[in-house]
Amino acid sequence: MYDPFARGPHDVEAREFVADDVRRGRQFCCASWNPVGQAPSALILFSHFSGGSKTSSSFLCEHLASHGYAVASLDHSDHTLPRPSDAADPEEKNARLRALIEARVPDIQFLLGVVGNARQRVGIVGHSFGGWTALAAPSKVSRIEAVVALAPAGASRPRPGIIPATLDFAWDREAPTLVIAGDSDVSIPLDCIRDVFDRVPSFRRLVVLRGVDHLHFVDRAEEQHERVRTMAFPPELQWIQQEMRAFADLRPETEAHRIVAGLTVAHFDATLKGNQSASDLLDRFVDAGANGTA
Repeated sequence: MYDPFARGPHDVEAREFVADDVRRGRQFCCASWNPVGQAPSALILFSHFSGGSKTSSSFLCEHLASHGYAVASLDHSDHTLPRPSDAADPEEKNARLRALIEARVPDIQFLLGVVGNARQRVGIVGHSFGGWTALAAPSKVSRIEAVVALAPAGASRPRPGIIPATLDFAWDREAPTLVIAGDSDVSIPLDCIRDVFDRVPSFRRLVVLRGVDHLHFVDRAEEQHERVRTMAFPPELQWIQQEMRAFADLRPETEAHRIVAGLTVAHFDATLKGNQSASDLLDRFVDAGANGTA
């Protein structure tokens, strides 16, 4: 019986390594998860949120690898480029923001060149700014065939202080897309998610998770969520803390992780492996082009 929510049959080998991007003069810390004893036919690239890291959602990367996928991620150029928040001049701040946005897809192109091989099919999954990255990448990375975007940025009118990254959706081929969002997400609420989802130029599904906020998609979700509720924020982002609910009032972390990981596996099984059972499962959550709630 097909069950993408349960851990897969493979043991997982995780490792970290450093790769030099000679063309851009940068060095990237990378991570990979691979099923033991199997040569994966598909590679999944993971892109983290702004302020995150290559292992921000290791629960998801490991789950994918246990189901037979090769998975790779890196610490995006966010880790090395000057931070916009450190700029005193508004013009300099905007220039730094543009540099962060413009680096994201080239980072993914570099990662694919490091870990990919010509025989593998390729998918991408990302969270928040990484969700934007996952949706922006098909315009420039021709090998990407399937996308999962978790609470993605990229709305036409983002909330104050959210990275103003836009999406042109200049896709020249089908890249079936699954968008997963939380109905309690303060940072990127459902109106912003639907603005992005409605513009995806390919077969698409939207699943909205009840009682899920923005940080349910990362490791140690409760710890991260409560840290954000108490940390010092610049004035333009203080509305986030004012609107966030206590994690105890939201969906348990383990339950959210199970659903996110299972739906992600099902999407890639359906699109990269042609698994009809996976497609049928997704159809039970949501009809194509509409939205479902879990």
